Amino acid sequence: MFVDSHCHLDCIDLKDFDDDFDQMIRHTERSGIEHMLCVSINLQKYPHMLEKVRDYPTISVSAGMHPMADESESFSATALTQLANDKKVVAIGETGLDYYYHKGDPQWQQQRFRSHVQVANRLDKPLIIHTRDAGEDTLQILRQENAEKCGGVIHCFTETQEFADQAMEMGFMISISGIVTFRNADTLRDIARNIPDEYLLIETDSPYLAPMPHRGKQNQPAYVRHVAEVLAQVRGTSIEHIAELTRDNFYRCFKLPGNTTDLPEAIADVQA
Repeated sequence: MFVDSHCHLDCIDLKDFDDDFDQMIRHTERSGIEHMLCVSINLQKYPHMLEKVRDYPTISVSAGMHPMADESESFSATALTQLANDKKVVAIGETGLDYYYHKGDPQWQQQRFRSHVQVANRLDKPLIIHTRDAGEDTLQILRQENAEKCGGVIHCFTETQEFADQAMEMGFMISISGIVTFRNADTLRDIARNIPDEYLLIETDSPYLAPMPHRGKQNQPAYVRHVAEVLAQVRGTSIEHIAELTRDNFYRCFKLPGNTTDLPEAIADVQA
């Protein structure tokens, strides 16, 4: 069985599931996904997201504001702390820096990022980090704010091997998305090949970044197996091994009890 360590279930268009959220979740579970982390990107919409998934034991959530949220959107560390105290919340984020879309003054983005790290340390919950065109500043802020205390994950990894090494030194896991299946992702596949087993996670980032052979379509958690298949190929191992180690890493990173599903039999059932 697989774990999708990063998805946005509240953002998925349900037209393929008869506009029925429960049908989508049941389809996902039948596809061999035993747990999903539904990641917050907007604190104003967070209550709606939480309400949609609260009654599903196979779904955990994070609390945070995406770095691409506009500077004008209100943010309060106090409000974030209150939201994150909910027992359903296992992580803070996604947070971080995005200089690809925000090319102006980065100070407000950096301060918001620092606040997330501080809340994560205060609550002892791991961080979910987004970084794009901002690798050096991302690592610097994580060090300055002592993010090694809470740890977490660099999600949808597209940085360098040097970045990965420094992030892992601070206790951060490296999460590989559907990008690893793209034809032009040789560099990422090389990095993914060298990530130590104990630091590896997989994700979909649904509904974005659908992997091959679904590229260009809406992504969904069931497609995380395509990420695992490519990782198994480049790392010279089995898909069962990738599923097992990324599942165990997920539960350890986010301090959740594991599942005792028999991996080889469960994956064989899904493939059948």
